[in-house]
Amino acid sequence: MSSLAGIPTGAGRNEIETRDGNGARLAAAAVPLPPRPDFAPLTAREMSGNKAEFRKVNIPPHRYTPLKEHWMAIYTPIHDTLKLDIRMNLQARRVELKTTPETPDISALQKAADFVHAFVLGFDVADAIALLRLDDLFVESFEIKDVKTLRGEHLSRAIGRLSGKGGRTKFAIENSTRTRIVIADTKIHILGSYANIKVARDALCSLIMGSPAGKVYSKLRTVSARLAEKA
Repeated sequence: MSSLAGIPTGAGRNEIETRDGNGARLAAAAVPLPPRPDFAPLTAREMSGNKAEFRKVNIPPHRYTPLKEHWMAIYTPIHDTLKLDIRMNLQARRVELKTTPETPDISALQKAADFVHAFVLGFDVADAIALLRLDDLFVESFEIKDVKTLRGEHLSRAIGRLSGKGGRTKFAIENSTRTRIVIADTKIHILGSYANIKVARDALCSLIMGSPAGKVYSKLRTVSARLAEKA
């Protein structure tokens, strides 16, 4: 006469001890474990609770005409690649984005909003579209008054130092740091990776503070060479 005691033989084992009527231990009987559950991955729509998500990007008056001219270049990658719905609200003057059941990734909506916002800030479509393809790109904005309080001709000269003759200084900083820079009056926008944005911002701040362009160039060469070694 034997009875099934139902006592596990050890932690994590799929065996149960069996004992006879006198309590003597017999051979352990193997009990098969249930199969491991196999769940299908959630889609982007299911992760958002089967609800459509929205983003709205306001369009300032001075970017309304460029947006109409480049609308198809903005619409095509957002609709065809990211599978998002996009429309231009003419009355509210803003671009509206919405997820669809075919949207492959939950982060696609924010990427599209960042792409449109970068174009609104003044970046070219060819530069802003990198935000859709790479994950480590950001846009950082600051004003000249955040670095130094300048007024009148001093402010105009600072803006001139940032651009240089024919935009030469701005292009040199962009090429050295692998970033893109937009100077819109007293606001400055930088598109690039975190480390490259920091280098470009330091160079621009030095120019605002009054450093000669030659001194900024030499420092840029040193820092860009260091960045190239790390890469």
